[in-house]
Order: sequence, then structure tokens, then C-alpha cells
Amino acid sequence: MPELPEVETYRRLLEELLVSQSIVAFEVLDAHVLATPEEELRQALVGSTVTDTSRLGKNCFLELSTGQLLVLHFGMTGDIGAYRHDHDRPRFTRVALHLNNDLRVAFIDPRKFGRIRLASSIQAFQTEKKLGPDALDITAEELQQRLGMRKQAIKPLLLQQNIAAGLGNWIVDEVLFQARIHPERPANSLSIEHFGALYNAVQLVLTTAIRHEAVYRYFPASFLIHAREWDNSPTPETANHLNCPIHKEAVIEKTYVGGRATYTCPLCQPRYNQ
Repeated sequence: MPELPEVETYRRLLEELLVSQSIVAFEVLDAHVLATPEEELRQALVGSTVTDTSRLGKNCFLELSTGQLLVLHFGMTGDIGAYRHDHDRPRFTRVALHLNNDLRVAFIDPRKFGRIRLASSIQAFQTEKKLGPDALDITAEELQQRLGMRKQAIKPLLLQQNIAAGLGNWIVDEVLFQARIHPERPANSLSIEHFGALYNAVQLVLTTAIRHEAVYRYFPASFLIHAREWDNSPTPETANHLNCPIHKEAVIEKTYVGGRATYTCPLCQPRYNQ
């Protein structure tokens, strides 16, 4: 699933492709991904110019010369592509923006869980969707204010988009590993120092992922992500990769927290005993 780092990578590509370009046609190949009626989208888009791009959590925004925003949410399998001719159109293209420079920008989505809609402003969209501040912008103090009184386990809380927008499952596992916090630890048991470590870990994980365009094999060797079972079918060849990158003798534990697959190191992230 595209998470904040992937969406930031898409935003940067869209900025390069679209800003200062006019949209001359709006091609819909599968209306399933449209959350605003097709004709309303066409009227808003055709003839407008893309003036800027922005992002909030996992949502990407194209700012239009009309003052409206086109909001792209990539669901589980969304992606962006560019082409000039029909025979080069990427497979699973659902919508294409035709530009005045003859380029076409594709919204690609094999499983069709992505959504395209109009919004009047980022603030209005944020309020409607009940999203918290972007995870890259939230401060340690805000994290403590939003979480410090909650009795629930820290991991499910961090996955709630109204706490901090953009944190997905593998990111939260990585953040908690880097902060040395067990995912089942109650949020209200964390100290000021814990929240400082949590904030630093969020910044580290997100900026690292964005810098490497979310290609995890390029992440530092000290990252937990290299010990994840991405295909859920470990083999003897991969078994030796499931040890902690810090404590080589510790085997990474896979459990389920809040219904989500969760990876922890028993030495780096000891269980909390009240």
C-alpha cells in the first residue's frame, strides 16, 4: 500500500510533470475510482492549469488555477505514470490527464481502491476526513498531547489517521523499533523522553524512506524493515534475515497487535511491566 513516503515520491513526480501545464482533456477509462461525478471533474479540470502540488498524509493534491484542488488517494495499489500515445498507456490506467504539451499523466490502480475527488481546500478536506497533522509536521509536544492520556496500546493509536496523517503499518513498526518502544505499551505510560524518541524516530524513518524513494532495500542496515516477511512465506534462505539488525542473536518476533502483523525485537523493545 502506498504510504506517506511513496505518496511524497508521487507528488514530486507530479510536480515535475504537471506544474504550469494546462489540462486539455480528462480521460476516464474506469469511473470506479471517481469519488466526484465525472462531469463535475471534467468541468473543473479541462482548461485549468496546475499551479502547484501538496500532500497531507497519504493524500496528494493538485492545485488548480480555478482555486479548486484535485485530490488523489492511491488506495492499496495506486501509482502514477506518463506516456504520449495510446499504445504506451500503462496497464491498469483508470484515468488520464491530457496536457497541452501532448503528455498524458496516468492514475494507475490495479485493484481500484484509489479515489479521485475535488476539494475546495486542504483544510476543508482535512476537516471532512478527520485527519490529524501530517506525520512529518507533527511535533513531540503534539504527540504527547494527542497520546499521553490514552490507555490503549501505542501501535494502534499511531495508525489512526486522526492522530498523525500518513503513518502505515510497516512505518509504525519501524518507528517503534527505532524509538525502542514495545508496540503494546500503553500510550499513557510513555515519558517525555519516550515522546521525544518517538518524534525523532518518525522523522528518521520518513525522511530516510523519502530520500530512497521508498525502495526499502536501500534503507540503512540498522532498520527493522530488512527483517520483515514481506511475502508471509519465510524460507530457509530468508530465515537468517529475521534477526534483529542491532542484536544479531535476537530473533524478530511476529505477532498481531490491533489485528495488524507486527514485528518487534524482544531485546530492543522489552515488554512494559507496570
